[in-house]
Amino acid sequence: MIESLRDERLKKLNNLVAAGIDPYPGKSKRTNTIAEVVEKFGALSKAKKKVTVAGRIRSIRGQGGISFMDLKDESGAIQAVVKKDVFKDLDFWRDNLDISDFIEVTGTLFETNRGEKSIEVSGIRILSKSIRPIPSDFYGIHDEETRFRKRYLDLLLNEETKEIFIKKAKFWDVTREFLKSKGFLEVETPTLEVTTGGAEATPFKTHINDYDMNVYLRISVGELWQKRLMAAGFSKTFEIGRVFRNEGSSSEHLQEFTNMEFYWAYADYNDGMELVKEMYRHIAKKVFGKTNFETRGHKFDLAEEWEKIDYVSKIKEVTGIDVLKASEKEMKKRLKELNVEYTGDNRERLMDSLWKYCRKSISGPAFLINHPKLIAPLSKVNPDGVTTQKFQPLLAGSEVGNGYSELNDPIDQKERFILQEQLIKKGDTEAMMPDEEFVEMLEHGMPPTCGFGFGERLFSFMVDKPLRETQLFPLMKPKKQ
Repeated sequence: MIESLRDERLKKLNNLVAAGIDPYPGKSKRTNTIAEVVEKFGALSKAKKKVTVAGRIRSIRGQGGISFMDLKDESGAIQAVVKKDVFKDLDFWRDNLDISDFIEVTGTLFETNRGEKSIEVSGIRILSKSIRPIPSDFYGIHDEETRFRKRYLDLLLNEETKEIFIKKAKFWDVTREFLKSKGFLEVETPTLEVTTGGAEATPFKTHINDYDMNVYLRISVGELWQKRLMAAGFSKTFEIGRVFRNEGSSSEHLQEFTNMEFYWAYADYNDGMELVKEMYRHIAKKVFGKTNFETRGHKFDLAEEWEKIDYVSKIKEVTGIDVLKASEKEMKKRLKELNVEYTGDNRERLMDSLWKYCRKSISGPAFLINHPKLIAPLSKVNPDGVTTQKFQPLLAGSEVGNGYSELNDPIDQKERFILQEQLIKKGDTEAMMPDEEFVEMLEHGMPPTCGFGFGERLFSFMVDKPLRETQLFPLMKPKKQ
């Protein structure tokens, strides 16, 4: 069916060429967007001024001496009315135009008897001949794989999808504007790294031919680099950029996504929590016009007071396990009783699996605090010597950010890197790689610093969509031939 329609359109393409018409010119001569024409309709129609608009044909109807076309560009839609007594080439264009062609029309504005704003066409110019039909607006595209693989059609046919990405652009614009208003400097740090740092995740590996060495795609937005900037004398920096993690896909996880991280010298995690509350509320109001949301079976209101939840106490309350004292055998036994599937059997992964079981019932807004030292290798230690000054915003049963009072003790940092290296040797692919040059920087001195980051997961929660739905072009496996 598609091939026969395509063959028919190729014939029309040849007809255009035979008539001396370029079906793919390099430039449009439009004078206005459709929205501009609609906005100034009264004045333009009264003055009988000719306008030229361009867009994609979304429908064609009519017969005899008159045809109607609905023309749409990014800004809006308008009806083009082609009358044979005004436009002598009507029959030629009627025979050779199709729905989804890009054209430009020139004419004057008028209202039909039904009051519809329209253009009375005196000239037509083809801009791009479509040789493959698009699905109808009514039926759209419902198959998920097709929507992701042919996102351009999904965006064309689904206003809700298009609106998600307009909001997402605003989400990052508002984030950037907020941080700049607080005196943060936007910076750029390397995407290719010799050792990955700033998060616990399995990295992607690649090779630089010129240096003949393997490197990794970053798993954080320059955490260890931005801390170097604190040592260099900068007091507030941030970066918004892509990160890459070689992990599984889910409604909350993808292999490539956008993150933001800021670093704030002479501040601690208490300062960070206050700034994050303000920032999340600001983003919600500016982008969505509200602070209350419903997603993933949870309801939360960012304007409410944010509870502080103790990591160790919460796990003990829900599971009965004290992760600071329980043996690995006891933790495994409890996870099995709770029917929790987990990967990795070292103490750090077992703690994390128990916590993930507990977080499901927390709607938030809340901050998770006092993480054990083992699972926060870059965070400053609390006076108890066992837990850390780490904080994570909790919304809808999940973490939507991560921050700490950054560890600036080089001796402590080196010891924690050694522990992470031991985990790597035991097969933990998500443990943090040691970075000796970073330790050397700390030996030169880094001021007390609060660091924090969040990613696209926060946006996906606010629009109540799986993370994959909020990416313009999510990674897809090649189609089988």
